[in-house]
Amino acid sequence: MNAPNGLPDLSHLWMPFTANRQFKSQPRLLASAKGMYYTSVDGRQILDGTSGLWCVNAGHCRDEIVQAITRQAAEMDYAPGFQLGHPLAFEAASAVAGLMPQGLDRIFFTNSGSESVDTALKIALAYHRARGEGQRTRLIGRERGYHGVGFGGISVGGISPNRKTFSGALLPAVDHLPHTHNLEKNAFSKGQPAWGEQLADELERIVALHDPSTIAAVIVEPMAGSTGVLIPPKGYLERLRAITAKYGILLIFDEVITGYGRLGAATASEFLGVTPDLISMAKGISNAAVPAGAVAVKRDVHDAIVNGVQGGIEFFHGYTYSAHPLAAAAILATLDLYKRENLFTRARELAPAFEAAAHSLKAVPNVIDIRNIGLVAGIELAPREGAPGARAAEAFQKCFDNGLMVRYTGDTIAVSPPLIIEEAQITELFQKIGNVLKEIA
Repeated sequence: MNAPNGLPDLSHLWMPFTANRQFKSQPRLLASAKGMYYTSVDGRQILDGTSGLWCVNAGHCRDEIVQAITRQAAEMDYAPGFQLGHPLAFEAASAVAGLMPQGLDRIFFTNSGSESVDTALKIALAYHRARGEGQRTRLIGRERGYHGVGFGGISVGGISPNRKTFSGALLPAVDHLPHTHNLEKNAFSKGQPAWGEQLADELERIVALHDPSTIAAVIVEPMAGSTGVLIPPKGYLERLRAITAKYGILLIFDEVITGYGRLGAATASEFLGVTPDLISMAKGISNAAVPAGAVAVKRDVHDAIVNGVQGGIEFFHGYTYSAHPLAAAAILATLDLYKRENLFTRARELAPAFEAAAHSLKAVPNVIDIRNIGLVAGIELAPREGAPGARAAEAFQKCFDNGLMVRYTGDTIAVSPPLIIEEAQITELFQKIGNVLKEIA
């Protein structure tokens, strides 16, 4: 799509995670949104196949959320969170705690997934120090993991392009588990793949190498989204939980993507039946209407830190905008909307139709794998010789030209629509992807 005249000057904005020169030569600009659709600046309807950026779980511009934010902006635009508070912050924390797994009922608010991850890592270090085990400083991430863009997050993260520019300044005491993706064993699995549980045992080797008394936490995404939708093998997360518990290592689930209904439950922890010690979250917590994030913490972890100090500040960490009044209002309205419309249950009920539609693309040219769980799917394409990522990039552009927004990473197309999607829109979504893939074959 060539942008029409009358657009703002594009030169000043340095866009994140974007090929800036390429984008500005052929911009894709969105003007408005409602429900399941964006409207482009040239007036075309774009079916949102990715919930914005994995975050608009209840659909766009929901009246209840807009009204809550508007009321709060008129009543009190900002309140500091250091040594002061406001009622909505505590109400929002209670509402979030009510959706978390049993015991994870202490909530620390942030403004993004990146901040939530770095906060969770700092809580893990503070917890062990408060217990007299300050030597536990090592953090274990996973290859192909994405944990935001803070220095903590990219250190435990495992996506090479995100790390290489900053490799000389990453946290030193970090190791990584192998990723779980295996095309030979698990291609075209529906839901959790059968092979791969034993990959969790690599943690035993890492523990033996470094000694468990030096390891503070293991952090993984229950489902790795940004790297191309990697589904946890059956039994894999259970084994990680057992190994971390055996050695007194905290287990952190990064649920920035999987939280708030994406898999058909409030959390992936609930859906998969594995409870970590901390959960980092953002995105769907406020339906992305106001930037917001949080960390849910087990009560005994919280208590060890807060009760471990005789007086004064117990945890030297926080943000100017932690529990911002507008964010708190958005969180409360969003969680109420999820509950009133039973959107988590709706996602679970739609999952079989979504799975069938996704796997209907199995015979389409150049499709080498399809992975799905809940209302998320990854469609992996054979890379073009000498041009990895080019096929998916072209598919992304042509989908947009044909009225559909998808995500891509490498040669994988990711689909994660708002939970309000209808079955007819699911059919339309995957038919459009199939038609585009045939066109570019």
